[in-house]
This record gives sequence, structure tokens and C-alpha cells, in this order.
Amino acid sequence: MLKNKVFELAQKFSGSSHGSSDYDKDIIFVRGSNDREYVPYSYLQKELPEVDQLQTLKSEGFVFSSYDFLEVSEFDVWYQKQFNKRLLSKVMKNIGILHFPDQKAIFDTVEVVHQTFQILKDHKVLMNGKNLPIQLGEWYAKIIFGLHQIKSSSQRGFDFKTESGSIVEVKVHWHDLTSPKGVKIKKSLAELSDYCIIMYISKNFTIRDILFLDSEFILRKFDTKGHTIFLKDQDVAGYFFSKSDKHFDKVANRTALLKFASPTLAMKLEDRFN
Repeated sequence: MLKNKVFELAQKFSGSSHGSSDYDKDIIFVRGSNDREYVPYSYLQKELPEVDQLQTLKSEGFVFSSYDFLEVSEFDVWYQKQFNKRLLSKVMKNIGILHFPDQKAIFDTVEVVHQTFQILKDHKVLMNGKNLPIQLGEWYAKIIFGLHQIKSSSQRGFDFKTESGSIVEVKVHWHDLTSPKGVKIKKSLAELSDYCIIMYISKNFTIRDILFLDSEFILRKFDTKGHTIFLKDQDVAGYFFSKSDKHFDKVANRTALLKFASPTLAMKLEDRFN
């Protein structure tokens, strides 16, 4: 497996210092099997010719996040040990890290979380849990479409971008059914982005459907009076992943999409993928 080759190289690279090399100038690093092992992407490309682009790693399950988002303090220690220099903040803000999440462990945990949420809801301890579904839906979008999650230049926290730099607005809708009013999107966010992805997450935390739309298309086709746009199911039905394969080419990791999709969506997608 490619993952094992990457992990072996990360372990090999981390086993000795590289102070005389130029690898400290890399801005993309790949995490190994733990937070104390990394390998510069340029070194990885040199040793593994099949990794000629980031897409190759993403299709295998690696996810790209900015260093600021991951908050892995061990990377600072690793960087100083490898290159005999401190990781300066001006360098740090530009660094991205590819890491490999254990999808099976996450899938198993999602099932447990669903059961736990249901118990707490039945006993009126928890009335909603939107923070978790939103973050989970954003993670789904990131791993499925190979998005980069990086520090925002505004006050939004973190932005999602494609590998080519296009800005993506990710909206998560958590419910088994969509409100008759539709999914609400701020007009200003559509204007600032190139694409809008709406992740429809079921109450059991699986993906019941996905919309991947050009922001320009949304602003042109749907009513944009005021500050809010409502995407009603009946108006966007033809663009759902369950019905249209128009944006299948944007999927970086089909395995993750099928794994975290609801059984109904997975069956529809699998037939069309094949």
C-alpha cells in the first residue's frame, strides 16, 4: 500500500538530521504513523515517483490541513531536530500537512456517537448537537473533495480551498429532511467563493446527499434579494449527487464518499461509479 511506503519514508527521514539540506524550505510535509514522524513532500516525490501530485495521496485517504489548524506541537520539535533551526512563525503560517486519518476508526466512532446522542436526546439531556455535525460534515467535504483547510486571512477562522487555490464555501445541513424553506446560504459568502458545497448529513451522521455548485451559478440562478439565498430541494434536485454525476470529477477520494454515505446514497453512487 502507498500509505505504508509513505510511513516508512517518514520514519526513515525522521531518523537522522538534515541540517545541510534545503528540505526546510518545503511548505508541505506528510505525517507518518505518529506526530513525531514527517517527511517533506519534495523528498517523498523524489523517493516515490508514483506520488507525482498531491491528488495521488488524497485519493489514498490523506487529508490536507494547515499547520495552524492541526495544532501539532510535536511538529515544532521535529522541525528543529531535523533542520537544526527553530520553526519561525512566518514560516509556520505557510505550512500545510498531509495526514492519514483512520477511516474505519472514524466510521465506528460515528456509529457510537449516534447511539450516544440518541440516548441523551431521549432523556432530554441534549436538545441539539449542531457543532459536532457541522465539523463532521466539513471533514467529510475535506476528505472527499481533497480540500485544503487553511488559516483565513479574514476573521472567519479557516477557509477551504481546492488544490488550485479556488475558494470553497462548505455548508452543512444536519437533518433527515430539508426544511421547506431550503438550505440557507449567506449571499456575501457565495460572492466571496468560487464553489459552494452543501453536505446533507442525516441524523445518524451519514451523508444523505451532496450539492457541489459554482457560486456564480447560484448567484445567477437563484433569488438573491437581500442577504440570504435559500436553496430549496425542488429547485436543486437535479444537481444532487444522488441524481447527477456532473461534479463527480471533483471527488478526490471515492472510497471515503462511499464509506460515509448513507446506504441509499452509497448504492446510487456505486452503480454510477462503476
